[in-house]
Amino acid sequence: MLFVALFEDKPEGAVVRREHMDAHIAYLERHADAIRVAGPLRGELSAIPMGACWIVEAPDKAAVERLCQADPFWQAGLRSKLTILHWSKAFEGRQTLI
Repeated sequence: MLFVALFEDKPEGAVVRREHMDAHIAYLERHADAIRVAGPLRGELSAIPMGACWIVEAPDKAAVERLCQADPFWQAGLRSKLTILHWSKAFEGRQTLI
């Protein structure tokens, strides 16, 4: 099944983000089989991220939650909220361009 994981970051999280970025990226790479797409969310392109969005393939929501909470950013206290939603592609045969 496909899910979207939406993260909200704590407003004071810029330092935590900088300190744990390498470990976070390594975590995403280790779990690339499940975390299909991941990236930060910003109000403006040059702004500090306010959160993130992942598209995850997993058997159930509990597996997504475990994956998200094992991320170094979560472990370091950057995230303030996690929302997990079921997701399906509107255009099944279309490849993602990113």
